[in-house]
Amino acid sequence: MSIRPVKRLIKSKPTLEGAGVHLRRAFGFGNTKDFDPFLLLDDFRNDVPEDYLAGFPWHPHRGIETITYVLAGEVEHGDSMGNRGVISSGDVQWMTAGSGIIHQEMPKGDNAGRMHGFQLWANLPSALKMTKPRYQEVKANDIPQVTDDDGTHVRIVSGEFWGKRGPVEDVAADPTYLDVSVSPGKRKTLPVEVTRHAFAYVFAGSGKFCNASGPLAVPTEGIKWADTAPPVEADNRSLVLFDRGDEVTVQAGDDGIRFLLVSGKPLEEPVAWYGPIVMNTQEQLRDAFTELQEGTFLKDAEKK
Repeated sequence: MSIRPVKRLIKSKPTLEGAGVHLRRAFGFGNTKDFDPFLLLDDFRNDVPEDYLAGFPWHPHRGIETITYVLAGEVEHGDSMGNRGVISSGDVQWMTAGSGIIHQEMPKGDNAGRMHGFQLWANLPSALKMTKPRYQEVKANDIPQVTDDDGTHVRIVSGEFWGKRGPVEDVAADPTYLDVSVSPGKRKTLPVEVTRHAFAYVFAGSGKFCNASGPLAVPTEGIKWADTAPPVEADNRSLVLFDRGDEVTVQAGDDGIRFLLVSGKPLEEPVAWYGPIVMNTQEQLRDAFTELQEGTFLKDAEKK
């Protein structure tokens, strides 16, 4: 067994998106090679309603999948296929944009004004860029959870882990998406398939991810570990990009540590990307925006 070395430590950066939503971007709109098949990770934890209520009004997507994981508050969504719904604390929405969809996502805070969650973009392989759009909406109670003898707790959104399988199925990148909590002072080794690209995004507590040259501290906000609510202070958010290996080792700090652990099989295909549309060539990208202007972006077979 080989521990994955830490390739890079990235501090998420303040970003303005949608109609004026303040969020933090861990990666995206740069070189996608190290994260392939993933394109972008946004951390939209915010406790000021004025900074998120404008939301993400109607906008298009093509060629990708978007994964929204809500920790607190609600997100109302609607789309060009007639779907409507709300995802709330602990829920996941996995949208395959495929050949094209126009949708909106409008965040609503909880009673304390908190809107906390993450959105991850996964690329689609060229053969599935123009597949039919679909949703997989998963409620919190349907996400399997497992707790190890040392108190390590894992929610399994997708992929297989410790003998359980997440409810999101038939996704092109075959990702493993985990929400991992390690108890204070505990050291934990987690398996990650060697052929995958993998990263961890720490969002509560603190800890050290160990690599070949020694442990690498990851600074994050301190919280009381007994408080299961999402942290109120969320200034220090760190993404750890791993190199190759078949396991990840973390040493939790005094408050424990909670992080997303995400891995997927790289597609190793060219990426042509502008805004919410990701294709393989610039010509395909131009065609998509021409179709948007001409009103032919949505395919007849997929309209309702």
